[in-house]
Amino acid sequence: MYNFASAYNVIRIKKIMKTLIIIPSRMSATRLPGKPLIKINGLSMISHVFKKAEEANIGEVYVATEDQEIIDDVKQNGGRAVMTSNMHKSGTDRIFEALKILGKLEVDLVINLQGDEPLMNINDIRNLHKHMVKSNSEIGTLAANILNKNLYQDQNVVKVITNLDLNKAEFPEAVNFSRKISSENKKTYHHLGIYCYKLETLKKFVSFNQSQNEIQNKLEQLRALDNNIKINVALAEQSPVGVDTKDDLVAIKKIMEYKS
Repeated sequence: MYNFASAYNVIRIKKIMKTLIIIPSRMSATRLPGKPLIKINGLSMISHVFKKAEEANIGEVYVATEDQEIIDDVKQNGGRAVMTSNMHKSGTDRIFEALKILGKLEVDLVINLQGDEPLMNINDIRNLHKHMVKSNSEIGTLAANILNKNLYQDQNVVKVITNLDLNKAEFPEAVNFSRKISSENKKTYHHLGIYCYKLETLKKFVSFNQSQNEIQNKLEQLRALDNNIKINVALAEQSPVGVDTKDDLVAIKKIMEYKS
């Protein structure tokens, strides 16, 4: 007998959803000012990230920034960028303004890819998008297994605790995010700098004031959890080095220059 319910689910999963990738970026990062324009193999970090996002082939890609230097660099390297306010408290607030300026409020999903993640794995970006298309999740993000125990105490490495163990098939909920974990936990993972929002969830997120948790921990995703917005987590194949410090920059240059 033909299974109409199963056929419907296949059709629903295969539904083409319109997605936009926006990369928030600014020159005045506290720990490493000017990092978007730091050159790696002759190309700025922000342009590396832009090209990586385009390679994922999920949807149009834009950089959202408050700095003309970043716009000039991105455009010079064949990318697209939009000028936003310098008053934003988080990257998510910035990407929503960019979305309005671009007149792209008809999209289904918006991906916020951090501008300091030039080694983000393309397949991981695609996998997060696939999970969001299949599910009815409000926000999705990525996390990787922690292989170095020293990372539990490293406050530059954000950790996420999930309600279930991560594996390739599951998309469990985040229980909490933290910069420092006092003890090892099987359900604690290295959080990566990427979010995928349903458009309606993004609108809801930016309507809330910053929560005390968010301000104290300098983690914008806590604003979502503090306002009962669920965040689901997909397992990443790789744990890329994000650039927050000079040591990170040295490490990432070695990796990228070696690959070239």
